[in-house]
Parts: sequence; structure tokens; C-alpha cells
Amino acid sequence: MYNILVVDDDKEIVNAIDIYLKKEGYNVLKAYNGKQALEVIEKNEIHLVILDIMMPEKDGIETLEEIRNDKTLPVILLSAKSEDYDKIGGLNAGADDYITKPFNPLELIARVNSNIRRYVSLRESRKQ
Repeated sequence: MYNILVVDDDKEIVNAIDIYLKKEGYNVLKAYNGKQALEVIEKNEIHLVILDIMMPEKDGIETLEEIRNDKTLPVILLSAKSEDYDKIGGLNAGADDYITKPFNPLELIARVNSNIRRYVSLRESRKQ
């Protein structure tokens, strides 16, 4: 079972994503700001992060940059920021994918599945 960390200051969004991911068989961990997210990552094996950009204490871009200091796990940015320069900035900061709010839950699940598949495949090929 893969561990997905969902990080958003909107608890309703976190809970909705939790429901969809659990239906797909994922284990979901939750955080409501970047600081909490980094703590969860340090204490658990995380296989993918869904990360909001606009959050209190530590925003998603700062959190992403800290994750990238020593982790290669996939990160999907989830944001209300939908301008091209926002998407490009997020991807250039190290995100593997970018989804704008409001989002289609089925598309989110498809992107999670795709990123997990690639991450696990790459990790397995490195072990050989």
C-alpha cells in the first residue's frame, strides 16, 4: 500500500481527496501547512505528495524546495493559481505535476496513479 500525503489548509479539500484516494487503495496522511508536511515526511515513508501552494506558515513552493533538498518522491501541486506562469514556476521549482482548482477527482486519481507507477518503476530499476 502506498502512502500519499495530502497537504492543504482547506480541511474540506483534504477530506475529499482522502475519500477518493482511499477508494483507490491508498493510505492517506494529512497536513494542513508546509511545516506539518515536512514533519510527516520525516517520520513516514511517503510515496507521493499532493501539495497546495497557498498555505500559512510555509507555502507550497517553500515546502517543495525543502522536499527537493533530499527527496525524489513525486509531488503534485494543487492550486487555485491557474496562470501559465504559476504552473511553469511550480514545475520549475521541482513539482512533477500541477493541477488547478477546482479539479476533477478522476483526473487527480489518474495523475496520482501515473506518478506512483513511474516512481515505483524508477525505484525498482535503481535497485537492480
